[in-house]
Amino acid sequence: MGTQKPHVVCVPFPAQGHVNPFMQLAKLLHCKGFHITFVNNEYNHKRLIKSQGAEFVKGQPDFKFETIPDGMPPSVEDETQDVPSLCIANKKHSYEPLKELVNKLNNSSPGVPPVSCIIYDGIMCFASKVAKDLGIPELVFWTASACGLMGYLQYHQLAKRHIFPFKDENFVTDGTLDTSLDWIIGMKDMRLKDLPSFIRDTSKVDSMFDFWDLEAQHCLRTPLIINTFEEFDSQAIEFLSSKNPNIYNIGSLHLLGRHFPDKEKGFNSSGSSLWKNDSKCIKWLDQWEPSSVIYVNYGSIAKMTEQHLKEFAWGLADSNLPFFVDKET
Repeated sequence: MGTQKPHVVCVPFPAQGHVNPFMQLAKLLHCKGFHITFVNNEYNHKRLIKSQGAEFVKGQPDFKFETIPDGMPPSVEDETQDVPSLCIANKKHSYEPLKELVNKLNNSSPGVPPVSCIIYDGIMCFASKVAKDLGIPELVFWTASACGLMGYLQYHQLAKRHIFPFKDENFVTDGTLDTSLDWIIGMKDMRLKDLPSFIRDTSKVDSMFDFWDLEAQHCLRTPLIINTFEEFDSQAIEFLSSKNPNIYNIGSLHLLGRHFPDKEKGFNSSGSSLWKNDSKCIKWLDQWEPSSVIYVNYGSIAKMTEQHLKEFAWGLADSNLPFFVDKET
């Protein structure tokens, strides 16, 4: 490769909770001398332009943004796309566009080094075929914790033990979700309700169940980056490492970001939010002592009933502490 920089193509799943840690990882690699190509779907690229401005998506000479289509129908502006539909659409429609993009990058101007690695999201494993077909090294990035990955790895066992699919909707209220899962090595005292909510289905034909199972199993066969650290996830990491010797714990990425050099902090100082930042709350926050306000964020895809929101609100009120709720819509 001579004196050329190593060139990493980053392929996050197009939802805010995946884009954020991918951006942190990309910046970490960038400040260590890597050339970065950050790949968004076309819908999120437009949202980034709206939220961060056109200058942001121009990037830097060695940190560029590219887009690929996802095969989804047009979405309502500033709404998170339907996750199950997006997972299936990416798997069906994004392989060829990503392959074309990587080929284009490999035949770009002299200022763009050839792609030396593709890092893709743990639920964007179609990118693995692109890497293999083009002879490019690959890593998969699990943006959540190791125990989260362990949860998805149980899907096959749930079907084998005839736990999934549930017989009827009564499982929600009849105590079924409190069932202990004592077979999970490295995950003590786990219950059904602690597993990812995608299992809560009564359909005998659930394409998402198979999707999550296959994507999680792929993580055991491929060099794997996890956004976690040993003290937090030691038992899960120990088990995963027994199945996959090439596991790299690099979390917590948002804490590592505090040590970025000034030039990196200046680039994208407002983050990678797909929503336009609203700073009106700063005046209210400034009246409180440091570390005295409870911050609550439900994420960008959480669906909660009015009753659930009221219960959360009363619980926060009973704390007798000031609190700030950040709900993306």
